[in-house]
Amino acid sequence: MSDTETARPHPTKATLLLLGTLTAYGAVSIDLYLPGMPAIGRSLGVDSGAVQHTMAAFFIGMSLGQMIYGPLSDRMGRRPLLLFGAAVYVAASLLCALAPSIEWLVAGRFVQALGACSGVVLARAIVRDRFDHQDSARIFSLLMLVLGIAPILAPTLGGWLVGWVGWRGIFGALAAFGVATFIAVALWLPESRSAATAELARNEHVGLSYAAMLRNPRFLGFLLTGAFNGATLFAYISNAPDLLIDQLGFDIAQFGWLFALLAVAVIGSGQVNRLLLDHIPSMRILHVASAVGVVIGIVLLGVAASGIGGRWLLLAVLFAALASYGFIATNTTAAALSVDPQRAGTASAMIGAGSFAMGALASMLAGALHDGTPLPMAAIMASALTLSALALFGLARPAART
Repeated sequence: MSDTETARPHPTKATLLLLGTLTAYGAVSIDLYLPGMPAIGRSLGVDSGAVQHTMAAFFIGMSLGQMIYGPLSDRMGRRPLLLFGAAVYVAASLLCALAPSIEWLVAGRFVQALGACSGVVLARAIVRDRFDHQDSARIFSLLMLVLGIAPILAPTLGGWLVGWVGWRGIFGALAAFGVATFIAVALWLPESRSAATAELARNEHVGLSYAAMLRNPRFLGFLLTGAFNGATLFAYISNAPDLLIDQLGFDIAQFGWLFALLAVAVIGSGQVNRLLLDHIPSMRILHVASAVGVVIGIVLLGVAASGIGGRWLLLAVLFAALASYGFIATNTTAAALSVDPQRAGTASAMIGAGSFAMGALASMLAGALHDGTPLPMAAIMASALTLSALALFGLARPAART
């Protein structure tokens, strides 16, 4: 299946909403939970470092789980694994809500991530099952709109839940979210895996499937392009509270609306990308966005190092850097999944795991280099944008001719 294939009918709004909700599993599970972290520490009698282990466990589960669900879905189908993942998510959320100790909560968050990642990885595969490269890029842009609501609304809702029913109520709400998605998938989401995908998966070992994808330089190029681009977002998110409050001097209330405003950069760029895709090929947008992203990264590094323009110029350039993520992420995902559509589940798993792994590395590196200024974050973002472009224009460049 190539980019020249006949475009298939567009999905209904209900299908898009459901796929967007599945994609947002991870984001909702993180952002709704953030306001409850101090209360968790007080309730379970542990310090903030111990509570952070629950977040680390979730990221590890998200990364590992995707590598399992992806190839399995090529063999067993997308729908049964989505239902299984939602059931695991509900059970783990209830375990978290009832956790008597931090150790139980860490274990619960890990298992919760194993359920959550089913929606993230399989929603991407479902899009590629049904749509060609250009339409996939357009739909991923729409899904980003749904996904982007989480960092804007979830922290506020989480704070309200903590004040009303305590931190355990957050996990009760997440369990209800899981039940709702289970019912929606069961009632309204048909199987999308093709017969050709099923036949190939039955005759190919999982390890061989992964090896086949990694041997393809185009896919490897897109994989690295997306992973390094993801590192730019993770580097910002992991530094956001320290950057906006401690370094730039905004108060807690200002942090909330600034965080939301910067989230709009990612959401808005995804929607501009969707409109551009009506007139411009996805690969052309990706190449331009990647080149512009490198320039923005260099400017961000210069502003952070020199302090020129003060905090508002830094935020303006940071907004532009985050906007580049929206263009690069959606088109890279569509391109990577188009390299070998019959292995869409495996490819989706590698895309997700690579992004989380590189994002975790960027977050740890930002922490190790922390010096109380925006410079380490800017240096990581500039480096990641540059490496992303090198992967695109190097390994993945032949895709420009397709």
